[in-house]
Order: sequence, then C-alpha cells, then structure tokens
Amino acid sequence: MNTWINLPIQLDGEKLKLLPLNEEYFDELIAVSKHPLIWTYMPVNGTQPALLRNALNEALQKRDKGEQYPFVVVNKATGKLIGSTRFLQINPEHRNLEIGYTWYLPDYWGKGYNEECKWLLLKYCFEVLNTVRVQLIAWDKNLRSRQTIERIGATFEGIQRNVIIRNGEKRSIAYYSILDEDWKMVEPKLKKMMTERQRPNQ
Repeated sequence: MNTWINLPIQLDGEKLKLLPLNEEYFDELIAVSKHPLIWTYMPVNGTQPALLRNALNEALQKRDKGEQYPFVVVNKATGKLIGSTRFLQINPEHRNLEIGYTWYLPDYWGKGYNEECKWLLLKYCFEVLNTVRVQLIAWDKNLRSRQTIERIGATFEGIQRNVIIRNGEKRSIAYYSILDEDWKMVEPKLKKMMTERQRPNQ
C-alpha cells in the first residue's frame, strides 16, 4: 500500500473540485461518457458501458495497490460530474508520478476547466507531496493534448517509438515533464490561463 499519498484526497478550485473515484460515481460517469470525441485517443472506448465500468473497477484496484489515484471531476456550479483524471506511475521512493487518463465532456473543452484541474493536481504534487518530477504523456498523433500540455509549461522530452499496440495499431508516445524547480514558473502561467479562459454558460 502506498503511504506517500494520504487518503482520501479532495482538491477544491473555483469552478471545479476533484473527489476520489468510488463506485457510487460509476453510473453517472457512464451516463455522461457517450460522446465519441472523448475517447478518440484514450486507452478504452468509454462509449461502451461495460468497458468503462471494467476500467473504473481496475482503477480502484490499482489505487488499493498504491499504483494509481483516480479522481472524478465535478462542476461546482451544478454538482455534476464532467470527467475524470488520475495520478499514475506513482513512485514514492523517487518522489515522481504521472498525471493522466484525463477526460472531460466536450462542452467543457477550452473553457479553463482543464487548466484549473491541472493546477489543483500540480499544486498538490509540488506543495504537499514535495514531488520532484511530474510526467505527462500523449499519443504522438494527439496534437490537441500535446499542445495543451506544452501550453501549461511542461517540457518536451522526446518521443518513444512504437511503445504500445492498441486496437492493432502501433503507437508512439510523446513524453513531457514538469520538475519541482519549474513549478514557480508554471503556476503563474496556469493561473493566468485560468482567468483568461471564457466561462461556460451555466
């Protein structure tokens, strides 16, 4: 069991909050995950309820083993779930981890929610866990995610070719990182982006 991350974690922002994934949220996540655009580059096709439910159960099992920490993303204005994200590749010995498996309803894209989510996660990593490295990755063809990762200030480290095979297709992965010494430059950039993004109509 991972003792580096104190459980449970709730992270509160202005427009959203991150709560620990639990079975009580499964049905709502499945109900809001029908848009195929969400899953274009994701490891699972969440438009299929059985596949998504299996993936959520697997996330809880990996949390119990200290390998991952999954969250649901809640719109504070409505109290509704709008997506999910998680810590992965948790390595207490070397104080590093990965942020990923992030998805939101398309209605919330480009409106500051992702920036606030990343700010909450990174702030917890660098100011509570004293993480020395946070990794973010994307399929090399997923230009939208790669541009988003670069925009928040992560450093591009390179592409590992043909790392995985998914749905019969070889995929290369782009790697990025934010280090503890980067945080003092990344945080104000993220906060500026959060205020500049247009607020969605509620």
